Amino acid sequence: MTPEYAEFLASKAPVAPMTGIEPPPLSSHLMTQQAVTVDFALRAGRAGAFLDTGLGKTGVELEFCRHAGEATNGRSLICAPLAVAPQIAREGKRFGYDARVIRSEDDAREGINIVNYDRLHLIDAGAYGGTALDESGIIKNFTGKTTRTLIDLFAQTRFKLSATATPAPNDHMELGQHAEFLSVMQSSEMLMRWFTADQTAMGRYRLKTHGEKHFWDWMASWSRMAMMPSDLGGSDEGFVLPPLEVVPHFVDDPDASAAGLLGLEKLSATEIHATKRRTAALRAALGVELAMSDAEPCVIWVDTDYEADAVKALCPEIVEVRGSQPAAVKERNLEAFADGTVTKLLTKPSIAGFGLNWQHCNHPVYVGRSFSYEAWYQTVRRFWRFGQTRPVRADLVVADGERSIGRVIDRKAGDHRHMQEAMVAAMKRALGRAASLKVAYEPRHRAPLPEWMRAA
Repeated sequence: MTPEYAEFLASKAPVAPMTGIEPPPLSSHLMTQQAVTVDFALRAGRAGAFLDTGLGKTGVELEFCRHAGEATNGRSLICAPLAVAPQIAREGKRFGYDARVIRSEDDAREGINIVNYDRLHLIDAGAYGGTALDESGIIKNFTGKTTRTLIDLFAQTRFKLSATATPAPNDHMELGQHAEFLSVMQSSEMLMRWFTADQTAMGRYRLKTHGEKHFWDWMASWSRMAMMPSDLGGSDEGFVLPPLEVVPHFVDDPDASAAGLLGLEKLSATEIHATKRRTAALRAALGVELAMSDAEPCVIWVDTDYEADAVKALCPEIVEVRGSQPAAVKERNLEAFADGTVTKLLTKPSIAGFGLNWQHCNHPVYVGRSFSYEAWYQTVRRFWRFGQTRPVRADLVVADGERSIGRVIDRKAGDHRHMQEAMVAAMKRALGRAASLKVAYEPRHRAPLPEWMRAA
């Protein structure tokens, strides 16, 4: 293949258009990986910021929204999960941003407005020149109707940022939803170009082997991703995490015979659920014992209401955040744990597993867990994140019949690492191309000719 033909083929590769602005000088407090991401996002206009927990996504969102608002109508909007909005506002005030939490459009004004996802129906999306989705991975947890509403709501917004630690592994529909929200590409087109149906699992897709590199290069044309600051040219000094110790505790199923003749290692999802229900009281008892072993802050994570009920029956004084509570109550209880007023908290990953900074706590207790790798990853990273100064101990209380969940989580963790490595490699290729762009020569100095040349 000739270099000319290779260049021709490369020109046909899909690349997200750059529709933003030439970035003005950025705030001096930004770390390198933040500044690189904001610079790219402002140039792109619509971008993904996939920085791991603790690398400064909040600062990226605030800086991006400040400049997006200034470049349009003066207003921008950050959408955030429950109790995260006040956390973003505090960081904004710390660095001098004009930011505030709003509960409806009546509270909005020029500058950066921050709203919880559950109050979006009270917001006029057309009133903002730029928006950022904090913990945007939450988009895949919505029902199809709500996901469509969120995408449509900001379809005409000029500047858009999608920010999450990393897209969930093996859930490429989430990547499509990020791209569609950002008006980069329809998720259906993404699937058609780079994916094929996975014949081993209905409704799942897998990357075509020959198209994998091209897919990640396309991702790099509209997003920036980093697991460590050095992935985007920064220094990793101070970002090495303390140790994480996951300690499993197994309880016996009181009616193990109900698992059938196949044995505990081969239970179906239905049988595992039945095992979890039968062992809820035993797991709750051990979980409460571990959580109350000292006066240090501790979060007890549960997957179901019956597990939460079992914990509350044994420990009525524990503060719970449950889905049926009013939003104001949930927010107040989460804030109380964050500021140290409450030291023991009971909740679910779906409620408090995203966006919250709980480095003051280094001891989560899991009264069982689900097959969701994202729920496991996100909840652990509330504590085991950059800024944590102590080793983190995660006590995992499960029934013997739940061992297969651990194998699924481990497999998904491997998929996650593969995704991270592929995206980081694509980011470095993208940064390399940006650094090697040819600049037209513009002579600005008239050099004198030597005597012998003038004579000639």
